[in-house]
This record gives sequence, structure tokens and C-alpha cells, in this order.
Amino acid sequence: MEIPLVLRFEEIDAGMLPLVGGKAANLGVLTAAGFPVPAGVCLTTEAYRRVTGRSGALEAVLDALEVTSPTDTRALAELAGTARAAVLSAPVPEEVADAVRRSAHGPVAVRSSATAEDLPDASFAGQQDTFLNVVGPEAVLEAVRHCWASLWTDRAVAYRAANGIAHRSVRLAVVIQEMVQAEVAGVMFTADPVTGRRRQAVIDAAPGLGEAVVSGAVNPDRFTVDIATGRITDRRAGDKRLAVRSLAGGGVERVETPAAGTADERAASGTADERAASGTAGRRTAGGTAGGMNGIATGVARPAAEETPDGAGGAFCLTDGQVRALAELGDRVEGHYGAPQDIEWAVDPGGALWLTQSRPITTLHPIPRHAGPDEAAGASDDLDDGLRIHVCLSLAQGLHQPITPMGMAAFRLMSSAALGLLGHPVADPRAGAPRFAEAGGRLFLDVTGIMRSRVGRALLPRVLDVMEARSAVVLRTLAADPRFGVTRRSVRPALRRVLRVAGRHRVLPRALRALLRPESAHRHARATESALRAHLASPPDATALQRLDRAELILSRWTFRLVPEVAPGPLAGFAMFGLAVRLLGGRARPGELPTVLRGLPRNVTTEMDLALWHLAARIRRDAPAAALLLGTPAAELAARFHAGALPAVVEEGLREFLREYGVRAVAEIDLGVPRWSEDPAHVIGVLANYLRLDDPALAPDVQFARGAVEAEAVVEGLAARAGGLRGRVVRFALGRARALGGLREFPKFLLVTSLAAARAELAAVGGELAGRGLLASPDDVFFLTLREARTALTGPDAPTGLGAPAGANAPAGSAPSAGIRTPGGSRPSAGPEALRALVAGRREEAARERRRRHVPRVLLSDGTEPEAVAGAAVAADGALTGTPASAGGVTGLARVVLDPVGAHLEPGEILVCPSTDPGWTPLFLTAGGLVMEMGGANSHGAVVAREYGIPAVVGVARATGRIVTGQEITVDGTSGTVTVSASPAAS
Repeated sequence: MEIPLVLRFEEIDAGMLPLVGGKAANLGVLTAAGFPVPAGVCLTTEAYRRVTGRSGALEAVLDALEVTSPTDTRALAELAGTARAAVLSAPVPEEVADAVRRSAHGPVAVRSSATAEDLPDASFAGQQDTFLNVVGPEAVLEAVRHCWASLWTDRAVAYRAANGIAHRSVRLAVVIQEMVQAEVAGVMFTADPVTGRRRQAVIDAAPGLGEAVVSGAVNPDRFTVDIATGRITDRRAGDKRLAVRSLAGGGVERVETPAAGTADERAASGTADERAASGTAGRRTAGGTAGGMNGIATGVARPAAEETPDGAGGAFCLTDGQVRALAELGDRVEGHYGAPQDIEWAVDPGGALWLTQSRPITTLHPIPRHAGPDEAAGASDDLDDGLRIHVCLSLAQGLHQPITPMGMAAFRLMSSAALGLLGHPVADPRAGAPRFAEAGGRLFLDVTGIMRSRVGRALLPRVLDVMEARSAVVLRTLAADPRFGVTRRSVRPALRRVLRVAGRHRVLPRALRALLRPESAHRHARATESALRAHLASPPDATALQRLDRAELILSRWTFRLVPEVAPGPLAGFAMFGLAVRLLGGRARPGELPTVLRGLPRNVTTEMDLALWHLAARIRRDAPAAALLLGTPAAELAARFHAGALPAVVEEGLREFLREYGVRAVAEIDLGVPRWSEDPAHVIGVLANYLRLDDPALAPDVQFARGAVEAEAVVEGLAARAGGLRGRVVRFALGRARALGGLREFPKFLLVTSLAAARAELAAVGGELAGRGLLASPDDVFFLTLREARTALTGPDAPTGLGAPAGANAPAGSAPSAGIRTPGGSRPSAGPEALRALVAGRREEAARERRRRHVPRVLLSDGTEPEAVAGAAVAADGALTGTPASAGGVTGLARVVLDPVGAHLEPGEILVCPSTDPGWTPLFLTAGGLVMEMGGANSHGAVVAREYGIPAVVGVARATGRIVTGQEITVDGTSGTVTVSASPAAS
């Protein structure tokens, strides 16, 4: 069947994306749904194929782009220019030119519609060109040629490269749409793009065509509307000094207009930076044109005129009635798509309202959804079951990347086990605890009930102060919100629960024993580890189903069962630290108390890092082995290790290290992530970094020992300063804090050990499913859930009934799915193809979520991100502010690292990162300082930084975006500030 060159909007549906591109597909959907869309046609991607298919120059560019780094912007720009020239010089076949000429009726907008554009997970807004008010067949044909070429603008090529979109996979269609000579036009978001609040329309409007609004050339009027009630909650009049209007013979002009509104209203209208932050600025196209704000009017009644508010003085370009009509239209469009929308609209001279484009708002973080039927079971602890508060536990654990579906299923089971440990069994353990929620592959906890409790709102922020300090600040702000008022004031129920749990697990006797004999606490911890490893040993002849049973048993029993055995020790130590702080009052100087916690003995993570350092020292004494590590890629060395082909000092030392610590990994709380014993490339890369550290004074073991000596000296100084009996108690308390504080990391180490054992069992299950042909590879099992793996194992041969929970790990802007669906949205037939399609779709979702740069630490159930409402804290002198984590100061060059795997950190560089877990800490040994976006004074990264004696500031908002690699920065770990130089230092 011949592929059509031209399709009317009425002939286009959502399944035609490869033929018509994202913009045209959306316009077809909107037209079919009866929305007021200006008439038009689409010149399909077949026309682009016929024009460019024989271009040898374009093929050469595509070949070069495949081997060009996404960060090499200069090379990308040069290749983009070559591609544009090739497209513009390519001859247009006569049948294509005739099809274009026949579509040119009256003034039209000629708009690019790429196959990677206006998608649920990536809008690519403004990456290609649009030409407005084009008049005449030849002018339309010329505009079409430039639209084709705009697939290769510098910004479009760089955007695709950064987002992992294959250049060969993208083609361009062109929309030819009748113009509206708009009196007023603009942009509407059906959710606030800054705060994330759903069901709140934000409308920007200005006289004339919409280009002035989209390009950021004008301060528009802004309206905020509560969609549910239609109430206009905020109005801000812009100056509207410029209007874009059509010229009679074609094209547009920019017209200066008299200032509108009062000076106060203009001041309130917002800066250009604010408009850019809200998504209404910056979508420029080449030549100053802007994407599709205008169409032609055909038959929508003008809303009844209403008066603007008293005192507005007629400054607004829309009446209240028109604003409400826009919000109602946005509500219907969002309802049709099932997701918040970014809508372009226009009002014609007759007052008719036109919808000229709608695309998903792809920057919104998905709202946390509860995983299973137990959601209802936990609702009774709140009097109001409305607005909810969700805290991101992924960030609190130093994990920015999404968790695999199997990792999330493990957390559901573990959350049920934790509740059982507290005496609250869950009806369906695989569904998870009632307050367990997930969004975008991240783990969230519904803390609404805790914050409505007098005890909970006092304790939870204090816990987060030392774990994730910025979340604590947000929760304290929400505590003042009347929507989250206290409903449970008595402390007795909470006290009874605590005493009951503490008694059941003998927490107090164990804590007292640890205080009296710290050495016994350490011996008990190691004995507990040995017992755990014995329990986790797997029988070699177990079937796949038995291994799945064992994995569930490990997750439901052993992950948390041993925590009460070990946790009382470090809890007693930190209780002693708190006692000393109280006794000292104001006697301690800034930075002294954090210094007390440097060089803590018996910290399992510190011991791991130092063991790796000592291995590097042994390798350094073998010159050929050291040269091999310094000159060979880590991935190749890892392959040689598995083949037993490394030098003996490396081979034996690495095996010894992995026997003890091979259960660990970067992002180790996700059991879907390979352990170091499976892939030691990261460890080998760290060893190579250690070999580059040649200053004996900076050796990590030397610094660690120096930190311990400094800590002991500070303890003595503080005790002497307190004097008398108070001083002796301070000395004892701080001594016990140091003796027991190192056990802080041990419960997590036991948890990670259990996760590694469960992962090994599940990997065997994956091997069985792959052997049956149900999965493409054994690792695919980690993109299933426990239920799905069991169904696949026990079903006759078809994985029917499998699928993600509604809303689980769905991309931002997409509607919740039910069951297995292919990328096109249709339900595949049952069988191996269905299971493979499910895995492939989830891998794509995970890849998209890994590109997400911002994850909210606290998120309300209406989508609001409270921290975005409040804004980031900035010191008066312009320094970035955070939480002091490790005292001292350092000035050096910044190294921004988003993923530690393969990262290279020169000795003395300051590590700037989103968050850390134990997999990051080997980098700390060569770092001069640490800056983290997440964390608190007692978060993992802070603890390790103190022990290594490197200055650290944590909880610095957007640090990885505001600091650039190579910039000279000063980290003050005593005051909690980071001062950034104006530009990167010369290298």
C-alpha cells in the first residue's frame, strides 16, 4: 500500500506517530475529540524520506554522530550545520512539491512535527522551527524545506544526543495549518510547572500572536485558576510592551505597544527569569519565529464578558470569563489525555477560543501512588483522608537513580516485615506497608499521620535533621500549615508502642550492656554477621521455585530481623553524644563536636575503604601491576579478573576484598543492581585512582589516624572545659560515643548482605526463565516483580496476568497503565512476547528516569513540591548554603560527579554530587572536600567525611547544577557554606 504524502487532521490518530510526528498526532487526536482546533493537514515523514533518502552527505553525518560524544558540543554543532546544508540543497521531487502547493490555502502556519516531539516523556519543545502567516504556494514550499532542515538545528542535535535519542530514528513531518489573526494568545499549563501542583491552571496571555509569549519577548498577563472551582486565585498584569502581528502580504512584525497596567502591577508581573523557570520562556526558533500559537476561527461562541477586578484599570488582556473558559478547556483536554498538559491557545477577533496545540508537561514528577490494597487499611489513622505528605526515602538513602521493579517489590515485602517487627502485621505482605508509595521508580513514605501526631511532628524532623536535613526544613514548614493540624495530641499511645517494641526486642538491656562493655557490642555484631551468612547460604540443588521462595523468605525475615540485635549499640552511643552536647551547653566551639566523631573505630564502611587502600599500597610496590591498572580500562580489567588473568597481587588481593565486601555496590539498597562480586569494574577503577595519590601526608590511613588523634584531643579539651563531675561525665559520654558510633553502619551492612543473597537467588530464577525463552537474559528478572516472577514460573507457558501496578514507575505525564502494554499502548497476546515486551517497556522507563535531574524530597498528593514553593536558601553574600557536616575549610577545584562508576577524581579535588551511599565512599579517600545536594549531619556521606577529616557541606540545593567542574570553590564545613568562583579556573 502506498504511503500517503498528505493527511488531513481528521485522518490522523495517535498510532500514526512514525508517519506524522508528535505535533500532528496530537492535533489529530484533539480534532477527533471535538476540540476547537484550526483546520490543517500534515505533510508526512514520507515526504522527508523521499527528499533526504538519497543524500550521501546526510548519511555521512549520521555515521559521524553515532561516534560523537554527547558532551562534545562543538563537534555536534559542526555536524548539525553540515546536515542542514545537505537537507536544504537536496532536490524536492515534483510529487512532493505538488502536494505542498495544493495544501497552501490562504495564510497558514507551517510547523515542524518530529517523530521525537510532544511525547509523554519528552516534549522537545521548540527544537524545530515554525513559520507564521505564510502566504502563497512557493512561500509555503520554502517554509517546508526550512522545517525539514530544522531537524538538524544545533539545539535539536544536542538535545537528542543528551537524551539518548538515536538521530537515525528521527524524521520530520510538517503541519500546514490555517492561521488565526489572534487578538490575544498565549500558553496555559493545567498544572503549575514550578510547584508541581495539579489541578491549578497557570495562564500567560498577551495581545497579538502567541510568539511574543512563547519567545519570552514580553511580560505577559498571568492568571492562576483553581480548575476544580473555576476561582481565579491570582492575577498579575504584565507590561505587554510588544505585540507580534501578521502582515498583509505574509510574515509577521513586532509592534511596540504603550505600557499597560500600573507600575505596581508591572513590578508584580514577574521577571524574565521567573517566566523561564515556569516554562513559558525560552522556546525560541531560528529567525525569531515560534511554535504554533495561532490558527483560524470556525465557530466557538465568545464567552460572556465579565468585569476585571476592581482597581485593575482594564490592564488585563483577558476578561475573567475568558480566563475561566480557558481553564475549563484545559480541564477537558487534561481529562482526555489523562495527564497535565502544556496548551497553546488563541482568541480570534470575534472572541472565539482556539486550541492550537497540547503536549504533556514532561517536567512534573509523578505523584506517589500506594502499591496495593493495604492503602485503605492505613487510612483510618487520619481524620482527614485528603491531602497527603510524602517524603522521598530514596533520596534519604542517598539514591537518586530509579529503583528496579524487583528492587521496589523487595522494599514492599521488607516494609511489611518492618511493620510486623513493630507488632503491626500486614494482610498482604507483597503489597507493602500501608504508607509505602512509589513514583518515578523512587520510594516514598506517606508521613501524613506522623505529622498530625504531636509526638510524630516533634520527632520526625529531628530524625531527618541528621539524615536528610532539607526534608526536615520542609516538614517544619508544613507543620505550620493548617491543612496538617495535629489530630492526635496524647503522647501516651506512642509511648506505649515504643515501650512495647523495645521490651519485645530487649533494646534497653542490650543498650546498657553496650555502654558497660563496648567491646562486647562489637563482638556481638560480628557474631550476628556470621550467623546471618550461615542462614543465607543457599542449597546448590534448589529448584527455581524454591529459590524464589528463599528470596522472599530472606526479604521478609532476615533483612530486618537482626537489626534489633545490633542497633542498640550505636543508639546508646549517640544517646551518649546527645547527653554530652546537653551537658556542655555553649562551651563547645564551632566544629569541635563534629570533630569528636572523626576516626571512629570499627566502622564497617571505613574498614572497607581502608582495606581497598591497603590493597592499592601493595599493588604500588609491584611496578608492572600498577602500570597495568593505570593504563587499562576498568571494564577490560574486570573481564581479565573473571578469567583469572590478572597479576597475582591484583587477583589475590581483589578476591580477598570481594569475599568480605563483594555484597556491596553503588545504589546497593536496590537488589536489582549488580554487586561488586559480579562486576568489580568500579572497585578496580577506584584502585587506579588510589595509585595516583603519591603524597604520603595525604594517605587515607594517615589522615584517618590523624583524625582519631584530633578527636581524642578535643574530647579531653571539652571535658576539661566542663570541669569537675560534669567534665568526667562528658569524657565518659564522648568516649562511649566514639567507641559505639562506628556500629552505625553495621545494621545497613547486614541489610545489604541479605539483599545480595536474595539477588543471587533471583538471578538463578532469571536464568531459569531465560532458559525457557520467557526472558531475553537472566538479568531481565529484575524488571519483574516477585508476583510476576512467580506467575511466570508456575504458569503453563504464558505469563498472563502480569503487569505493573497502576501508576508504578510510569513516566511523568503518562496515565496509569493496567497490565502489560506495548509502547503503542495495545495489549499484546499472552506468551513470551508479552513478558519480553513488559521488560523492554520497563527498561525504557528506567532509562528515562535515570535522565531526570531533579527528584523532590517532599511531595504532596496534589503534586505540590513544598520546597519549590519556598525557594532555595542563599546566603547573604551569595554563597550556597547547606548543613555543616564535617568541620574545616578547603579551597580547590570542583569535580561534579553524577555517577561514581568510572568517575575520576584527582587528589585534592572537591567532590560535588547529588548524594552518596557506601559505594561512593572510596572516592572520599582522595577528595579534598565534599558537597552534597542531599543529606544531614549524620547521613552516610557526612559520617564518612568526618572520619576522613575532609570538610563537607551537605543538603546544598541544586549543587550539581550551580557548580561546574573546574570551578574553584571554597567549602566551609563549620558554617555550612560553599563559595563559588565566577567561572571555571584555567586548567
